[in-house]
Amino acid sequence: MKTTIPAAGYTTRRPLADDTREIHELISLCDTQVIGKADMTLDDVADHLNDSSFDGESDGWLVHDESGRLVAWAWACRKGGSDNVDVDVVVHPAAPELTGPLWDIVTERARQITAELGHHRTVVDIGLYREDSGKRAIAASRGFAAATSFIRLRADHEGTVPSPELPAGVTVHDGLTEEVRRQGHAVQQAGFAEHFGFVPQDYDEWYGELDSSVTTDWAQLTVARLDGEPVAMLLGTNAFLGDENCGYVRRLAVLPAFRGRGLGRVMLRGAFADDARRGRAGTYLHVDANNSTPALDLYLSVGMRQVLAIDVWRRTI
Repeated sequence: MKTTIPAAGYTTRRPLADDTREIHELISLCDTQVIGKADMTLDDVADHLNDSSFDGESDGWLVHDESGRLVAWAWACRKGGSDNVDVDVVVHPAAPELTGPLWDIVTERARQITAELGHHRTVVDIGLYREDSGKRAIAASRGFAAATSFIRLRADHEGTVPSPELPAGVTVHDGLTEEVRRQGHAVQQAGFAEHFGFVPQDYDEWYGELDSSVTTDWAQLTVARLDGEPVAMLLGTNAFLGDENCGYVRRLAVLPAFRGRGLGRVMLRGAFADDARRGRAGTYLHVDANNSTPALDLYLSVGMRQVLAIDVWRRTI
């Protein structure tokens, strides 16, 4: 696999944990040019480099110019044992000649990852801000097409937010015990089975991925039981704590057989109340706008507002 790029005056190497801040600065610069502000935290970058699905020795590239400045960051990352691979290419505006070679490299690495897993095709996904016309044009020219959209929503909290009244027979439990964590995992896997890009995970993989993240707080996992049976779950994290001082709903799932009973609304309002109690200014979440369930309507109906759209572009090789 290539570890260098065919461009004079640049050096290429693999990423290390010590590169977190430099990578974050490059991503922040590029994001600010597109959406007017930085959109990733140091913790986000650290979590990516520590992700068990990402092998920095084969799946990541850092490119520096002659002055030693980081001018590009590219990567491919498998999704479990599936034929689906996420990629990204971040290039400093001063080094546009790196763009094409790096897109070629990550696409080829994606193909190799799925071949190593025994698949005969590769589904390559890249997330692009809707405002990023330049990167969207590059994706289109390379055979990618928009596949779905993830909408970032925010609820603002001022003062105390009341906790919701629980429906009859419903009890809510936090994730500080393994029993509740296992129940949350089971509900999330069943609730997300038909969602875009879903890849099944067993409990150990699911728990290990989340527990290794610096933003995970198991006290923010809640599982709702109806007459003792786990039927809904919500996982909040500290991903937007930093400058935003906001909570983040990473996952919200209701078992298909129990949808339409207001359980999602109860879980969400409970997260709002908990975030307000923690002194947070708001709560964020992402929703697939093409989801077959009316999730977006639910979130808008409880006072959330759209603040950003990220489109997933996909190419099948």
